[in-house]
Amino acid sequence: MKIIFSRLAKQDLDDALHYYELQYRGLGRRFKEEARQAALRITEYPEAWSIERGGIRKCLLHKFPYKLLYSMFVTGIRKQNDSARSVSLRQIPATKH
Repeated sequence: MKIIFSRLAKQDLDDALHYYELQYRGLGRRFKEEARQAALRITEYPEAWSIERGGIRKCLLHKFPYKLLYSMFVTGIRKQNDSARSVSLRQIPATKH
């Protein structure tokens, strides 16, 4: 299984990492690791998360207000199991309780 981060997702990830690192030293690295772990969960269990819209699924980060949005597609015609995950990163809006 292969995960492909879109250019926009890479930029969002980098922006969030820098933001958190400015807030507290080491927090940016923790954010990056949390996003990496979420991507690994998507690789291992691609259909485990709910569909947000259309064929796009969402995997929430545990400790940060972000979600990975992804869709699944086949990348080759020779192997049926040769598939990939296209991933984007979005911040979850804060809600008032």
